[in-house]
Amino acid sequence: MKRNLTFEEISDGKRYSAGDLAKIGCGDCNGCSECCRVTEDTIFIDPYDIYSLCGGLATSFAEMLDKSIGLTVVDSVVTPYLTKKEQDGACGFLNSEGRCGIHAFRPGFCRLFPLGRIYNDDGSFDYFVQVHECPYPNKTKVKIKSWLGIPSLSRYEEFVRTWHEITVNIRDCAVDNPTLAREANVRMLKIFYETPYDASEDFYAQFHERVLIYQGA
Repeated sequence: MKRNLTFEEISDGKRYSAGDLAKIGCGDCNGCSECCRVTEDTIFIDPYDIYSLCGGLATSFAEMLDKSIGLTVVDSVVTPYLTKKEQDGACGFLNSEGRCGIHAFRPGFCRLFPLGRIYNDDGSFDYFVQVHECPYPNKTKVKIKSWLGIPSLSRYEEFVRTWHEITVNIRDCAVDNPTLAREANVRMLKIFYETPYDASEDFYAQFHERVLIYQGA
């Protein structure tokens, strides 16, 4: 998602790699859960998240749609997100004890927070600390790859770069050809979200097969 603030305004001015230490440790939230209570429909979901959620919950994207997942448009790209509770606006998966009910397979957006990603001209990206987002005091330094807790992180980061390229292409297309962008959104949603993944098989192989289908359609 593009932001209208400068890098210096939202960060500590540093760029990090997955092997770096960053001051983001919050003592396992220690019961705070503030980041889960003020979501405003911004917990965006990518194909890896859908694969993880469907496997962890033994469900499908179609079954979750309009129950725990909604659709919005971000920078001209149709984007799924976790819905919030009507009574208090908290994430729908936040339990009564203030803990995440899907923590083992939570979305990448949640794993990343309070980090963000900043993309470079060559399509690579760096991590950065969003200094105004998490109110937890006296944060400790944690290695970023440990914070993310994602197996085969290099493959995941390759997926992130590829997915970013796909969404940026749709966004750019919308400027010159809105009709073509709408068609690309429909195709993207069907191929990468609506078509079920096999939770017993490797996600990345399935994703790259879908990239070829998407690009060749």
